[in-house]
Amino acid sequence: MFGNKYFRFFTNRYLVVGVFFVVWMIFLDANSYFIHRELSKEIDKLDEKKLFFSKEIEQDKKAIQEFKDSEKLEEYARDKFFMKRENEDIFIIENDTLTHE
Repeated sequence: MFGNKYFRFFTNRYLVVGVFFVVWMIFLDANSYFIHRELSKEIDKLDEKKLFFSKEIEQDKKAIQEFKDSEKLEEYARDKFFMKRENEDIFIIENDTLTHE
């Protein structure tokens, strides 16, 4: 009698179908929980990249606005690319920061 009660409960067709459905949706389906979790992680990473590149774009837009001024452009070219005017000499001085022990 005691075993019969549990046997009827676990052989109930709605319970069996329900358990099968839950197992299928969590583990086997193309839209399973694990796939959704991986896709959510990927979306979070892409959102971080989007934020990073948006900030980079804003910085580049500011730099472009600054370079429309010819003096700023010349200053940048001189600092970064060691460009010079005609009949002008440039001396690059590097400090030796190595320590001798």
